[in-house]
Amino acid sequence: MKRAFPAVLAVALLCSPAAGGSRLVEPQLHLESSAGGRRVALTLDACSGATDTRILSALVENAIPATIFVTARWLRRNPDAVRLLLAHPALFEIENHGARHVPAVDEAVRIYGIAAAGSPQAVAAEVEGGAREMTALGLAKPRWFRGATAKYTPSAIAKIRGMGYRVAGYSLNADQGATLGAASVEKRVAAAKDGDVIIAHVNQPTRQAGAGLVKGLLRLKADGATFVRLEDVAETGTDGTAAP
Repeated sequence: MKRAFPAVLAVALLCSPAAGGSRLVEPQLHLESSAGGRRVALTLDACSGATDTRILSALVENAIPATIFVTARWLRRNPDAVRLLLAHPALFEIENHGARHVPAVDEAVRIYGIAAAGSPQAVAAEVEGGAREMTALGLAKPRWFRGATAKYTPSAIAKIRGMGYRVAGYSLNADQGATLGAASVEKRVAAAKDGDVIIAHVNQPTRQAGAGLVKGLLRLKADGATFVRLEDVAETGTDGTAAP
């Protein structure tokens, strides 16, 4: 997700209807309440570009599981990271972030400066293209999809659900598209509550956000939090995204 615009413009984009009059939604996702303690799910978007090895190394060294949403573009450009993920199947669940990292919105809009897919057919192509690249590399067929920017029209959500996917929202935005500084990210992550689904990014190794994410996760673990992958627990999602 890209959050580089000023706050006023970001709010305007969020509140403006799409070209056909549909309201864009940014779904929430929560884990079902645990019996005790604090249970959270870390989800990382690998949009394109490179790999933040600070994050992946920390997850492996500290046995922190995560769900990684990968695009076809990122998979092609990061074979070493893909091998690392595959070498730790107990830690990493790999899911679909699309083919070209375009918003899965079936109307002609721009979201945070990114042109949306623009039609139901293009939404399907974005979803199918990501899944096809995953299986071509020997990854398991994905069950979850998260589109670029994590915003959708209700009709696009219905289209994706009809293709057999649950749509992954979130409840805690850790890094605002990897634009926040380390201290801000650390504070956000360390404050995660039971049931939170955290979204952050693993494709920006030169930004401070990754270092803050690692510190926040280690604070959470030291405080006794339990980390789970989406495939390991039951979740509830708004806007019809993750209903049974």
